[in-house]
Amino acid sequence: MAIVVLFATMSFTVNMHYCGDTLVETALFHKAKGCGMEMQKPVTEDCSITKKNCCNDKQSVVDGQDELQLQIDQVSFEQFVFIASFVYSYLDLFEGLEEKAPSYERYAPPLVTKQIFKLDETYLI
Repeated sequence: MAIVVLFATMSFTVNMHYCGDTLVETALFHKAKGCGMEMQKPVTEDCSITKKNCCNDKQSVVDGQDELQLQIDQVSFEQFVFIASFVYSYLDLFEGLEEKAPSYERYAPPLVTKQIFKLDETYLI
């Protein structure tokens, strides 16, 4: 149950780097590195680049559940009766199970005086 609560409340982000329409890299816990083809700013102010950058980054966020009910505020009479009857019947299932020793453990096996399989042997010649 603790594992279910852990995964239900855990949130994470998935970072993806696209170069054009192609997915280049996916990162789960850190920022995705680029492919090295990002447009750089021009060195001089006179020169301007009008070409659009072909690379873009996308980020998907998966939010976990923030609201958990930590305690039961009120238990109705019907719920209390159900819980009490369930616990009583469940504990009553195992009341009569006692470990009994088998009766044959007290007796030793009989002594073998003759080998019976040798008495009944027949030989074809």
